[in-house]
Amino acid sequence: MDFPAQLTAALAQLDYGQAPDTLYAPIRYIMGLGGKRIRPLLTLLAAQLYTDDVAHVVRPALATEVFHNFTLLHDDLMDNAPLRRGQPTVHEQWNPNIAILSGDVMLVRAYELLFDIDPRLLPVVLRRFSQTAAEVCEGQQWDMNFETETRVSIPQYLDMIRLKTAVLLGFCLELGARLGGASEADAEHLRQFGTAIGVAFQLRDDLLDVYGDAATFGKRVGGDIISDKKTFLLLTALAQAGPAEVAVLRQHIGQPVPDAEAKVAAVRAVYDALNIRAQTEARINDFYDDALAHLAQVSAAAARKEPLRHLAAQLMERES
Repeated sequence: MDFPAQLTAALAQLDYGQAPDTLYAPIRYIMGLGGKRIRPLLTLLAAQLYTDDVAHVVRPALATEVFHNFTLLHDDLMDNAPLRRGQPTVHEQWNPNIAILSGDVMLVRAYELLFDIDPRLLPVVLRRFSQTAAEVCEGQQWDMNFETETRVSIPQYLDMIRLKTAVLLGFCLELGARLGGASEADAEHLRQFGTAIGVAFQLRDDLLDVYGDAATFGKRVGGDIISDKKTFLLLTALAQAGPAEVAVLRQHIGQPVPDAEAKVAAVRAVYDALNIRAQTEARINDFYDDALAHLAQVSAAAARKEPLRHLAAQLMERES
């Protein structure tokens, strides 16, 4: 079954509300900007491990996409980002107050999309969704805190990206598993699979920001370096740098540098000297292997697990 097409059609039919238009038009706008729809796709793929009929899973799956875009809308506002997927962000297209309120309604609509599931499953799903939503907010707050903290450890950073990015992927798989009829053990293994893939996905993003191809990455290569963002690569370099590398990093990180490209080149040279790229790739592979180990424990036919395995491989090989 063509799950992406099914999800696209279902999203197009969602009615978020009509009036006042200034409240609901921004929701239709951001939901219409596209994206990979990875989260609802994971939900359907998890459900199809256990059943051929996933029609009842589509609306709950859409809840994960609406929630994800709600976080993007508010993140863009907090970051004062001008663009999202190449188009003006909601707070730029309208204003910050509208962005806040429209985002609030999106969170409400995400909950509403879960209400039609089996009443026997509803309490546990709502508890898990609420916990996940709070964890995503915790991750965002830690990310903002790290902008001004001078000492951030690698374990702290990994936990931040687990909360901000990975736990939602884990919830999507757990949701699909529960709605498909999985055992408690399988639901947990799929949650762990998604969380590990999510951390690997974000580490891959960190790596591509430094070593990606500008033609395919979709963002400015070196953007994290230019903005002094504390990524896995920078934190690993700071932990291993000798006096010469420390001097270069101190010269460029956290300092006003008129030549951005020179800054990127200098910091990348430190990464090269310390073999940071290979170390990052090794850590990505560790999380990927952990994810596959959890998938192997899921008691479903290998043929049914193959689409999940294939999607995970695509996420690890992505260049954008």
